[in-house]
This record gives sequence, C-alpha cells and structure tokens, in this order.
Amino acid sequence: MKSSIRIITLPIAILLATNNLYAADYDLVIKGGHVVDPETGLSDTRNIGINKGTIAAISSDSLSGKTVIDASDHIVSPGFIDLHHHGQNIAGYRMQAQQGVTTALELESGILPIGDWYETQAQKSLPINYGASAAWTFARIATFTDSEPEANLQYFQSMQGLNNWKKEVASPEQLEKIMAYVEQGLNEGAIGIGINAGYAPGYGQKEYYALSKLAAQHEVATYTHVRYASMLEPGSSFEAIQELIANSALTGAKMHINHINSTSLRDIDATLELFDEATANGFHVTAGAYPWGAASTVVGAAMFSGPEWKERLGYQEESIQMGTERLNNDQLLEAQKEQPGSIINWHFLDEAIPSELSALDKSIIHPNVLIESDSMPWMLIEDGKISYYEGDDWPIPSEAFAHPRSSGTFTKILGSYVRERGLLSVEEAIRKMSYMPATVLDGFVPQMEKKGRIQVGMDADIVIFDLNTVDNQATYQVPAAISTGIDSVLVNGEFVVKNGQLLTDAAPGKAIRREVLSK
Repeated sequence: MKSSIRIITLPIAILLATNNLYAADYDLVIKGGHVVDPETGLSDTRNIGINKGTIAAISSDSLSGKTVIDASDHIVSPGFIDLHHHGQNIAGYRMQAQQGVTTALELESGILPIGDWYETQAQKSLPINYGASAAWTFARIATFTDSEPEANLQYFQSMQGLNNWKKEVASPEQLEKIMAYVEQGLNEGAIGIGINAGYAPGYGQKEYYALSKLAAQHEVATYTHVRYASMLEPGSSFEAIQELIANSALTGAKMHINHINSTSLRDIDATLELFDEATANGFHVTAGAYPWGAASTVVGAAMFSGPEWKERLGYQEESIQMGTERLNNDQLLEAQKEQPGSIINWHFLDEAIPSELSALDKSIIHPNVLIESDSMPWMLIEDGKISYYEGDDWPIPSEAFAHPRSSGTFTKILGSYVRERGLLSVEEAIRKMSYMPATVLDGFVPQMEKKGRIQVGMDADIVIFDLNTVDNQATYQVPAAISTGIDSVLVNGEFVVKNGQLLTDAAPGKAIRREVLSK
C-alpha cells in the first residue's frame, strides 16, 4: 500500500471543463478509498463527494471536486467517537484528532455548571467536536462542601482531600439539592448524567435510583464509573454492575458502563455475564472498554483507601506510577497526604502475561462493548508539583505526561487488535469506534444521528488511514508520542489532519449539546 495519500487542488480551468462531464462538482472529493460504513455494511471501493461539511454523494462513478484526496489503498472510515474524554485543553483534543477522533465527549465524570463549560470550550478554537454530561460528583461536592461548582476538572481534583462527599449518605435535604444541580445541568443542554460513582462510593441506594429516574424522565442516558472495583465480596465489581443493571430495569433509563475492563479487574467473565443477561433481556445497558492494562485516576481516589483495599484491587507495590516514576508504599502514602488530587497511572494488569492480556481482550473483542479511551489531561511536573499543561505548542512538550491511552487508544485497536493479532476485522473495529458510540446518544442528541456513519446526508467527520502502518506509538514512559498511519482527518468537512500532519490553525469543532431550556 502507499505510505501516504495525494491531495490535489484542481485549477479553475479544470473545474470548468469538468462541469460538462459530471452532474455536480463538490467542495471535496475522496477518490478510490475502501469505504466502511458500519450501519449499512458497506465495505468496498467508493468515491465520496462532500459539500458544506456534509456527505453529498457516495458513488462507484467518478466525481469532480475543487479538492481531491486520492485515497487509493487506504481505509475511509467514519470519524472515531470517544465517549470518555477528560483532556479538556486544546492539547488533549489535538492528540485525539491525531489518532482519528472527530468527536470527544466528557461523559463519565461530566461537568457543572454546563452552560459555563460550553461557553469556555467555544472560546478555545477546538479542532474536533466536544460535549459533556451533567456531573453528579460536582453536585455532590458542592452540596457537601457548601460551595458552588466550577466548570473545570481542577474543582474536582481540589476536593480529593475531603471525605464527606465521598463516603456519606445524603440527607433528604442534601439529596434534593444534588438532584437540583444535576437537573439544572440537563436544562442547560447536558448530553446526559455523568455518575462517577467509584469516586464517591458511600452514596445511598436511593440516590442512584433517583438519578436513574431523572435520566428516564429527561430521556437521556447515564454514564457510570461503577461504585466498586473489587474482586472480593461484599462491595465487589459484580455487585456494582448488578446495581446499575437493576436501576436500568426498574426505571427504563439508558445506562452506560464506562471502562468495564478496568472496574472488573480480573473478574471480567462474571461482569460480562451480567452485561450479556441485561442486553438479552432488552434492558437499555451499554458498555465501553479501553485496550490498556493500566488505569488512570487521582492518587486520593476512594478505591485506594479503607480496610483491605489492596486485597480488593489485587494491588502490588509499585503498581502506581506518578509521572514516569513508580511509587513504593511510603511514597504512595505521602502523595495521598500532600497531593491527593494528583493524577497517576495504576497498573492492574500486565499485558506481557498471556492470562492477564486475555482478560483484557475479553472486553475489547466482545461484540457489544464499544471502544472508549478515558483520555486524561496532559500534565507537567515542576519542582515536585503537578500542574495542567495549558499551552498550545505542537507537538506538546516531550516532558508532558498522561496515560498513553490519551494519544493512542484508537490506533492501538487498529494496529494490535486488527492488523497484528487479528482479533477484530477492520469493519468490526470501525463499528466499535464510530457507529456504536454514536448510537448510545441516538434519540436524545439529534446531532449524533449524523455521526458515526458514511452515508449521504451525514456529517463529513471522516478519517482516512493506512491499515499497513496505522499504530499507537505512545508508552507509559513516552506518552506524548504521536500515532502513525492516520493520513487525513476531516471534521465537519474541514481538514484537521492533512498528509499525516495536524493543522494547528484548524478549528472546525462544534458543540454537541441538547436543547437549552434554561440558563
């Protein structure tokens, strides 16, 4: 296959000459690529015509355009959709674009106030589409600390040293206030409810049930990091997923399980059995996973505390990494005391051990589990202190760190699971990374009905890649390495990546948002 594709801008004289030969000219034509559309099952060579950000033609016949992309020997796919994206600065969105993501949504954690967040994001000139859910944890923090939520992740991290919002059952008055915050977020256009339950596992059953009822009332989905990550009972991952399924069955709410791989730990067979039973019974339950044996969270997370927490997690010393360094037990305790909001990587599976890689693979190749990255913010360590990288340099500074899933999840699926190990077909991988995520929001986020598909009338969010070379390059030691093999990325019909290079002045990203009922 070719290592790159040709992008040709036709002179005006040629454009005028072609008007007599073809019924229509297009702003942009993708010529001769192998087009994959998961919804219709198309997987064949086609030409695509794009006008005003919309797919206007798909044909075996020649098409003329002002700009022509020669995509011969390349895959032409719907842009990838990430339902689990935390990197809210421009560096995070650029890293997503470089691996073929055209829409990145902050759904598991969410944000409050929603209106403030959308206003801030609109000022950042983002390269890809963005959106967020209403954050239950933000509502809980605000209620228990008598503060007002702030529309950034720093607000969440700054409260990690406090335990009341994590471990206490809300009083009736507190529950009413929590629900009011969340509902206000929905009224401001949030695309569902983010329930980061693993960070506040002390909530009461009535609270989760009330959130499920609220989601059903507003006809939106919930996105949940389930209450427990443990192989021991009581308080097991199995129990937490069972709780979610029960609430969906009782209320009819659409409920998404985030990163079923990491919250299940090595108990994935049991949790997937629950998931299969739920879907077989017609419950509105979906699930996502990422292809990594390490998670990323804050060092002060509730899961790293309490009796038997190490036994529950299968924790081993030095399995927690801060920056590029592994922490021993003393260093871990110090970090939890001094910097509880600091982001760390936690290595819970070793992909070099066949049995542990197999446990990871079970969630990734499951036909009803979609791919999500759980991408993290890019951080810097200076004088022992960790801070957000706020700059717009490209490439981002080599010393910036995050989990490598932030820069290579989708390309790892294509490079490892499709090409190298043959565990997924390219069509199945594309379905998991584009169409399946879009359908999670179908019915209550109208914009998503035009994404994740290559059909006439759909948004021209498109990724073109070389299956021979596409791959993740990021590691836990060098997480900012840029993926290879992604030749072109179009967002709303505009180039974001061209000839493999990010266009730093490209800003076609649009807000993905429900109707705003109140501010």
